[in-house]
Amino acid sequence: MADPAFVQKLKLFQQNPALADSALQSDSRMIDVLGVAMGIDMQGFSRDDENDGLPPNFKYGPPPKARTPRTPPASTSRTPPTPAPAPAPPAPVQEPEDVEMADGDAEEAKAKADALAAKAEGTAHYKAQRFSEAAEYFKKAWDLWPKDITFLGNLGAAYLEAKEYDQCITTCELAVEEGRGLRADYKIIAKMFGRIGTAYTAKNDLVSAKKYYQKSLSEHRDAAILAKLQATEKAIAEAERQAYIDPAKSATAREEGNVAFKGGDFAKAVKLYEESIKRDPSDARGYNNRAAAYMKLMALAEALKDADKAIEVDPTFVKAYIRKATILQTMREYSKALEALQAASSADTANAHAQEIQIQENKIQQALFTQRSDETEEQTLERAMKDPEVAQIMGDPVMQQILQQAQGNPGALQDHMKNPVVRQKIMKLINAGIIKTR
Repeated sequence: MADPAFVQKLKLFQQNPALADSALQSDSRMIDVLGVAMGIDMQGFSRDDENDGLPPNFKYGPPPKARTPRTPPASTSRTPPTPAPAPAPPAPVQEPEDVEMADGDAEEAKAKADALAAKAEGTAHYKAQRFSEAAEYFKKAWDLWPKDITFLGNLGAAYLEAKEYDQCITTCELAVEEGRGLRADYKIIAKMFGRIGTAYTAKNDLVSAKKYYQKSLSEHRDAAILAKLQATEKAIAEAERQAYIDPAKSATAREEGNVAFKGGDFAKAVKLYEESIKRDPSDARGYNNRAAAYMKLMALAEALKDADKAIEVDPTFVKAYIRKATILQTMREYSKALEALQAASSADTANAHAQEIQIQENKIQQALFTQRSDETEEQTLERAMKDPEVAQIMGDPVMQQILQQAQGNPGALQDHMKNPVVRQKIMKLINAGIIKTR
């Protein structure tokens, strides 16, 4: 480009490009200019193969890795659904091939069948009450196929009927242990526990029986086992009550109660009389004395219950009748109080309490007279008929006839009173005020 003539020639070619064709053939510099304009090394076409135009000692690096093309992201636009392919024709049904049973499966099936046959034999002996023979077959069934604990359950039942209770317990415990491993039905496990409880009951070991009945119910709620548990608990309580009985200690507690009663400590007296009753429930004195202490505490309902209990325990205990009359008098139940005194008089065959009974009866009669002094006959009848017993007596045709007869002949009433049943009814009417004695 330092040659002015060459530069002038280039400007000429720019103005008239047709002249460039002849210039390219006549001037080699034009080829270089054309290569620069096109960005091509025109001299490389004439360079030797060994000469690559790079600086000496230049080393090539590793070739660049080929780029893995990325998978384009799924389009968010909804594409039309692809039509489902036509269903393939059904494959031809092949005939089942005969598969031979493995030796182990065949042996187990035979063992199970033999075990069930042995169980059937045992059941037949059991029903015939040949329990020893039944036990042998049930044991054989378990030995042949130890995967069904009902075999052990049947064996335990046979031992139970044969009164071999310890063997029954051991067998049923084994059934429970094996059943856990075999994932046996919880109802069967419950039955095993229940049978153990029954065996302990037969051995009179009620505490152990209660324990196994409770275990049975924890597995499965069964009405029969629940009834056995309740009966066992009741028997345990009764056994404990009987074991606590000691008449000598009862007498000591009763005397200590008397001391507390006399000292005015009625609450303590109640506790001591209660201890006396527990130590000897067959002694009516404990109930009678506790009734007296309850009266002092004005617990009249409890006192009346104790008086009735004392009479129940000993129907000849006259003091209990007198105590009952006193309680009823305090409750202003005068008619019933008179009935209690009349019962006391009947029980006092030796007349040892006749004077005491008479004095109390007079007091009650006076209270009745005061209470009913302003009553008319209609009011008396209306009040008396509120008592169901009086209403029943008045509705009795026989008693109606006796009362009609007594109106015309008062002496006939004495003859009728010789009958104990009639006497009791007449006294009931007298106490109610329906029959006047004065």
